[in-house]
Amino acid sequence: MTKTRTKPGTEPAQASVDAGAAQTAAAEQMVAAYLRDHPDFFEQNAAVLASLSVPHAPSGSVSLIERQVKVLRRHLEAERSRLAQLIARAREYEALSTRLHVLVLQLIIAPDLKQVGSVLQEALMREFSAQAVMLKLFPLDPVSADAARDPLTAAFKEFLLREHALCGPLDEEKNRLLFGDLGGEVQCAALIPLRGTGCSGVLAIGAADPDRFKPDMRTDLLDRLGEVVSHKLQGLQASSRPRVEPLPDPLKAALPVMPEAPAPKKPRAPRSRKPKVVEDVSSE
Repeated sequence: MTKTRTKPGTEPAQASVDAGAAQTAAAEQMVAAYLRDHPDFFEQNAAVLASLSVPHAPSGSVSLIERQVKVLRRHLEAERSRLAQLIARAREYEALSTRLHVLVLQLIIAPDLKQVGSVLQEALMREFSAQAVMLKLFPLDPVSADAARDPLTAAFKEFLLREHALCGPLDEEKNRLLFGDLGGEVQCAALIPLRGTGCSGVLAIGAADPDRFKPDMRTDLLDRLGEVVSHKLQGLQASSRPRVEPLPDPLKAALPVMPEAPAPKKPRAPRSRKPKVVEDVSSE
């Protein structure tokens, strides 16, 4: 008899393969036994059933049921991904709303326009990862004749009539007018219209990331911020107006101030005296 020779070092490897195969077979038998003892397992664990791939046709072909299951699985994965994105956006929206509330509180206590600009620049650059924040006010009516001679007002004449914020890339002229030397770093911006008593304006937030402000993004939070800033500007303008005191009457100022005469005393009514009764003491 001829004996087969094995290469040195192959016997332990073969033994390891055989041991692994034996463990796999034992595990399969345990799983099969458990499923036989618990026939309602997949009813109580539908997620496990959805992740399994069970062929319904001979090898090399795909049944209609299996194809439908694959299509449903792809739809399920797409919906799960969409739900995860919605949850992430909702959490981001909630966090941004909370930070906007803090910004509103800071604007309420701002004493002047300079402090308002500082609060907006610090908060918006941090929250929106922006490269520039500009607050531009136009003390002119955008539809007046004088507005046509002001380049900044003329460039944003139509924008000042908008009701909602505008997001997206800017053309070169508007970028330069708003951000000046920082315009080269700004790839997109969010423009918020401001309306006050006697003035209009724009709050511009510029970002270097071209995907930070897209034309199709929601602007409800930006619109609320614009309303808050507009009301703050109106309050500052009202407080800065000089108060008009009433002028004194020149006639009253020329006459000397006479002391008031004392009120006359009321006369006292005379007391009525009763007649004295004289008793008759004469003897009879």
